[in-house]
Amino acid sequence: MTTTYIYAFASVITVSLVSLVGIFSLSLKEEIIKKYVGLFISLAVGALLGDAFIHLIPETLEKFSNKTLASILIIAGIIIFLAIEKFLHWHHHGEDKEAFHIHPVGKLILFTDGFHNLIDGIIIGVSFLISLPIGIATTLAVILHEIPQEIGDFAVLIHSGYTTKRALFLNFLSALMAILGVILALIFGNMAEAFSLWILPIAAGGFIYIALADLIPELQKTKELKHSIFQILTLLLGVLLMVALLLLLKN
Repeated sequence: MTTTYIYAFASVITVSLVSLVGIFSLSLKEEIIKKYVGLFISLAVGALLGDAFIHLIPETLEKFSNKTLASILIIAGIIIFLAIEKFLHWHHHGEDKEAFHIHPVGKLILFTDGFHNLIDGIIIGVSFLISLPIGIATTLAVILHEIPQEIGDFAVLIHSGYTTKRALFLNFLSALMAILGVILALIFGNMAEAFSLWILPIAAGGFIYIALADLIPELQKTKELKHSIFQILTLLLGVLLMVALLLLLKN
């Protein structure tokens, strides 16, 4: 059992470190980051939609015997994240005395990513409780899934008004929720797995809301044909990365 704990915690720490992929941007000038942030937002849209429709929703429908309930939970996720963003907007307008402002979508992406990382941690923990090979395979899958999403999340945080160092730090804190997930899985076992099952469709709804309500409107502000084409291609790349991950796992 001690070996299982060591492997589980080592794996989830590795997954958390993936959030630091944005560290390469610290060597770049702020103007360069802002110039290409639109492409990374496009990647985030593709990754979020791909994750929701290719991974989370099919897994939810596979595990839920009541498909109507599963669909309601997905819709509930959209409504919940709408309500959260409404609250963040109200809070945002109450902070007019600050020297600068952070767009609510930045806080929202941290919130939803934290939930997602919590689920990843639970899944990794439960997988190691089953067997070490399954735990290692699950960890690899999570890492491959996290890389494009973390790059996209980092870009959204920059776009929302955070500095590069602040965005990197907050993204890393959000990733540490995976450690809490592993702890819950190792303590509660099957109960934690059941909890993650109910959270999956809500997280899917949250990803859909952020992609469609917050990020795509930002992409629509770009009117130049060349930039628009690059954004659409990058969005498709985000989706294809999720498809490639699915095919890789099946093999």
